[in-house]
Amino acid sequence: MTKKTTPKLRDGVMKRGTTWSYVIRVKDPETGESKPKWVSGFATEDDAKAARDEARVKARRGEYIDRNAITVAEYLAEWIEGHAVEIKPKTLAGYRVMIRLYIEPNIGRVRLQAVRPATLTKLYRDLLTAGRRNGKGLAPNTVKNVHTVLRKALSDAVLVDEILPSNPAERAKLPRAQVTEPGTVWAPAQLRGFLTAARSHRLFAFFHLAAYTGARRGELCNLRWADVDLDTPQIRVTGSSAVVEGERIEGTTKGGRSRVVSLDAETVEVLREHRRRQRADRLRLGESWKGADDYVFTTGWGEPIYPDTVSSLMPTLIKAYNDTEPSKPLPRARLHDLRHIHATTLLLAGVPVHVVAARLGHSDPAITLRVYAHVIHEQMASAADIFASSISRTS
Repeated sequence: MTKKTTPKLRDGVMKRGTTWSYVIRVKDPETGESKPKWVSGFATEDDAKAARDEARVKARRGEYIDRNAITVAEYLAEWIEGHAVEIKPKTLAGYRVMIRLYIEPNIGRVRLQAVRPATLTKLYRDLLTAGRRNGKGLAPNTVKNVHTVLRKALSDAVLVDEILPSNPAERAKLPRAQVTEPGTVWAPAQLRGFLTAARSHRLFAFFHLAAYTGARRGELCNLRWADVDLDTPQIRVTGSSAVVEGERIEGTTKGGRSRVVSLDAETVEVLREHRRRQRADRLRLGESWKGADDYVFTTGWGEPIYPDTVSSLMPTLIKAYNDTEPSKPLPRARLHDLRHIHATTLLLAGVPVHVVAARLGHSDPAITLRVYAHVIHEQMASAADIFASSISRTS
């Protein structure tokens, strides 16, 4: 008969089953009595020792925070519900996806207070190499989004709930994020051809305004006539629309701030014609018209359009153009690429980066510089010739 061995406690650390635990003595703040505090759930002896040493220092300083058994999944479930009133519905939906797909399956059962920076570093590395269901790795920017959720949640665990002494996400090593370069950027002639082909469509003005202002899809779907001043001329971007779980919702812009975008004469005329058509539809439908909030872009019945409607219409319009011009077809492009075309065209024309950033609604011109670095590099390549040409003309 095999004799059962009893786990041995060595300097406050011992193995219990498949995990390691440590024990320290902590003074009860009310009675002053010193009591043992056991903490379990560490994957290795070194992890338990590191946590023990940190806890001992905290205990000597009177800063020790009693640990509890709540897991990462349990804490995140409570945190996301409490966080729901503070952030935009679309952002909240993204947080839920990050938690459900990438955090819970990997570290959901780990005790919250057993999470170390190394725990999260390993999580990020695993997601980067094999985070998808098919075994392939996630994009670095997706892993960064996972980190963003954990950093926010664990910060609240420290500052609000006071169940962590420090935020392990602050010291975790994150994979290098990749700058996402713009997709297809049509030449000016290609854009003009696309808009000419789209002119007969009821929502032509949407695509024209997207290209000529660089506004985001949700921002244009949220635009009201009260925010359009055709005499100045300009539009005021004050909010954004999105679809979460099949429901159209409205909120602030991506940066949380409104902005004013100037319009050119051609765009003013496009919007005037669009408003004339919309008014004609409204008169024709009479009481059947469902538009109560004066949206610029609506369905044929006056209801605000869904963002996915215009996104799915984009390839249809491209195909219509290519069917009529098979000798010079347009390359595939997304609706969001009209925003990139707007920015790229302005930058190549020499418009200052801070002006382009203001039109796009970037909170910092540095964002514009990162996204459109390739365009800036093109300008830098010709800078020497421009300088030399300017000097020679004055000599």
